[in-house]
Amino acid sequence: MQKGPVTPKGFRDILPDLAKKRRAFINTVCNVLEKFGFVPIETPTLEFADTLLGKYGEEEKLIYQFKDRGGRDLALRYDLTVPLARFVANNLNLLNPSFSRYQIGQAFRGENPQKGRFREFTQLDFDIVGSSSPEEDAKVIAAAIKSAREYNLKDARMAINDRKNFEGLTLDDIRTIDKYYKIGKENIKKELLDFIAKSKPTEDLNIIFNLLKTKYNLKENVDFSFDPTLARGLDYYTSTIFELKLDDNPAGLSIGGGGRYDNLIGMFAGRSIPAVGFSFGLDRLLDII
Repeated sequence: MQKGPVTPKGFRDILPDLAKKRRAFINTVCNVLEKFGFVPIETPTLEFADTLLGKYGEEEKLIYQFKDRGGRDLALRYDLTVPLARFVANNLNLLNPSFSRYQIGQAFRGENPQKGRFREFTQLDFDIVGSSSPEEDAKVIAAAIKSAREYNLKDARMAINDRKNFEGLTLDDIRTIDKYYKIGKENIKKELLDFIAKSKPTEDLNIIFNLLKTKYNLKENVDFSFDPTLARGLDYYTSTIFELKLDDNPAGLSIGGGGRYDNLIGMFAGRSIPAVGFSFGLDRLLDII
């Protein structure tokens, strides 16, 4: 029976058994990432509100904001990526020519808690900053798949698409396509179904797929697959996008995702800085498995 003070809604204590599982997963993934050449960094939990505002579209309303005793506007970080952009802008010497980093940390969102989702959650991110080469996209995807395999997620599969496949469509049409497995094809317009059926991997995706097979010994339709319905991060990703599922069910829950985002990192540096990355959501993943 609970006798002490309760935690705020969406926040929780992590009991020993779960804490051990979290630590085991983190250790496994970090070992894989370091073999791929990623190095660790850490950034503050608190940022100035201006650093975070204007970066998340409609989701900005979920940012926790407050004033400190000096009247300064502060905010709890919403994710680990915008703090990475600030970090890179202040450490441009690390781009030689690119910088591969990973980070584990808490993020905060004022959304309605639900199964596997909390207002305070842990992210494990890894990114390559400074290169627009498809080789880096392949490296990030391979690192995510290899991490899942090392943790004994034998059936996990990466769904991959390219935002360029949606050129010419309205945002409403893209959002509808993204809900293909949720609402069922019977609720999607015929012209969009025809569009999905005709979609093929772009030139960049063909390069990435070839690298995954030849350089990283991964198998198409076993370790990864082309998914023309995947359309994550409409305000964020610029080309390649991918989601890791527990198995080959495209309608299954995602346990991580990422893609190429070439317009965010450079906004603090005043210059174009391409980037590609992936994020494991530890809370949802460990809740599922």
